[in-house]
Amino acid sequence: MDSTTKNRQSTGTLRAMVARAYGAAQVPDEDDAFTELTYGFFNALYRVRLRDGRDVVLKIAPPADVPVLTHEHGMLRNEVAAMDLVRRLTDVPVPRVDHVDLTHELCDADYFFMEHVDAPCFGIAADAGELDADVVEAGFVELGRLNAEICRVVGPHFGPLAGPGHATWREAFSAMVEAVLADGERVGVDLGWSVDEVRGVLAEHADVLDLVTEPRLVELDLWAKNSMIRDGRIVAIIDHERAMYGDPLMEAGLTGLDLPVFPDPAPFARGLGLGVLEPSQATRRRLYTLWLCLVMLVENPYRGQSQEQFRWAREQLDTAMGLFGRSRG
Repeated sequence: MDSTTKNRQSTGTLRAMVARAYGAAQVPDEDDAFTELTYGFFNALYRVRLRDGRDVVLKIAPPADVPVLTHEHGMLRNEVAAMDLVRRLTDVPVPRVDHVDLTHELCDADYFFMEHVDAPCFGIAADAGELDADVVEAGFVELGRLNAEICRVVGPHFGPLAGPGHATWREAFSAMVEAVLADGERVGVDLGWSVDEVRGVLAEHADVLDLVTEPRLVELDLWAKNSMIRDGRIVAIIDHERAMYGDPLMEAGLTGLDLPVFPDPAPFARGLGLGVLEPSQATRRRLYTLWLCLVMLVENPYRGQSQEQFRWAREQLDTAMGLFGRSRG
């Protein structure tokens, strides 16, 4: 996927990065040792073949002067912190991080190297029909189980891993909604709804957020295309950049409960250990879907995405508002 946030670098700069991370003896001579991986939406990503034949992955944050959403500032640092938490506190498989550079000396952004996991992307393989139906279902159950293990990690506050922290989930989630609404207003995004209408939905139902009293580590973006599968097993979870402390019901694998365009959430929910939602849980999940739709819509101009993608995102926002009895026009 192309995006204005992708911070592509020259081969010379990539070689300098390899030298700093692995030493001059590992810098490859061949230009084709650097392969851009294009399916991500935000960061630049390269597979690099080191001189000794090992493959590693380089991830580079957006350029310093490219506007991003409020919650996207410092996301690469957040990802490194999240991977460390998951590695230390769970048995969930994540790639090994080899080197992190936050100096901005070689390029105008943070970057890190991690091991290359030699396995197909679960979501891509499933969409391409390369996996049997029972393997796909089992993969989603396994994703839910791994997600449940991540969510057992208890944080010191609600909100971003590094702060600012909030004492209550209502405060943290309300701040998330306000941030994305401000991001949209900053670039003149037409939501199809007034910000007061959106705020009204949150205000009407915010009491259910008070039922969440313990901040849990949530990935927010753990879906099939952020996992790797080999021999029918999930062998790695990638892209932890959006992780935060919040409510496990916010996990991406449950989005299909509210938006039919997303995958059937039933296998994921089974792995997560989640049965039929109580009314208050269903309301919370719908609020999280509303926030996600706002993000998908507002990020469009920040990414330079197509008008077709913008229309699709606005349709999802209409659906989310409809879950609360709101209709446009």
